[in-house]
Amino acid sequence: MIITESIRTIGQYFILLGQTIKRPENYKEYWKAFMRDLDLLGLSSVWIVSIISLFVGAIVTIQTALNLDDPLIPDYYVALAARESLILEFSPTMVSLILAGKVGSNIASTLGSMRVTEQIDALEVMGINPASYLILPKIIATIFFNPILIILSMFLGLFGGFLAATYVSDITPADFIQGLQLEFNPFYVTYALIKTVVFAFIITTISAFYGFTVKGGAIQVGINATKAVVTSSVAIIIANYILTQVLLGK
Repeated sequence: MIITESIRTIGQYFILLGQTIKRPENYKEYWKAFMRDLDLLGLSSVWIVSIISLFVGAIVTIQTALNLDDPLIPDYYVALAARESLILEFSPTMVSLILAGKVGSNIASTLGSMRVTEQIDALEVMGINPASYLILPKIIATIFFNPILIILSMFLGLFGGFLAATYVSDITPADFIQGLQLEFNPFYVTYALIKTVVFAFIITTISAFYGFTVKGGAIQVGINATKAVVTSSVAIIIANYILTQVLLGK
C-alpha cells in the first residue's frame, strides 16, 4: 500500500512538472512574477546565509585547529582543511538544507493557501496555466540566485575562519592565506555550484508540488509544508551522494 502510494505521488509530481515547464503565455507577467520570487526566495535569504556561514566558518576553523594541534603539522593545514570542508560540503549542502526549511516551507504554504482559498481554481477558469505561472518563475529564481548565495557563503565562511584563526587560534594571517591557496582545485567550486543548481530545483519543485496539491483546509496546508521540508531534505541528501559519486568518485 505504501509503495503504491509512493509511486502515485511520484507520478503526480512528474505530471505537475510537465505542466510547469510549458511555454509561458505572457512573458511580461512571468517577468514580474520572477522578480517578486527573486526578492521573496532569494534576497530575503541573504542575511541568514551570511550570519550562519560566518560563524560556521569560524567554528570549523577552531575545531580543525584543535584537532591538528601538533608541532609536526604546519599551521597552514588548518586553513586547507577548513577550506575543503566549507567548499565541498557546508556551503552547497548544509546551506541548501537550511534553504529547504526557509524557502521550501514558504513555497508550500503560499501555494497551499492559494489552493484552499480557490485562487488556483480561479486562474484555471481564466484560462491561465496555474502550474506554469506560479511555479516556473520560482524555479528560475532559485536556480539563478541560489548559486549566488552559495558563493557568498563560501566567501564569508572562509572570512570567518580567517578571523577565528587569527584572533582565537593564534595562526598568522600569512599561514592561513597560504593554506587557502595550497593545492587549490578550482573544480571543487564548480562541483559545489552544480550541486547547488540541482538542490535548488529539488527544493522548489518538491515544495511547490506539496503546496499545489493540498486538499483540505489550513491544517492540511501546515502538514504539507512540513512534508515539503522533510522530503526536500531527504532528496537533497540522496542527490548529494549521487552527485558526489558521479563528479568526484574514482
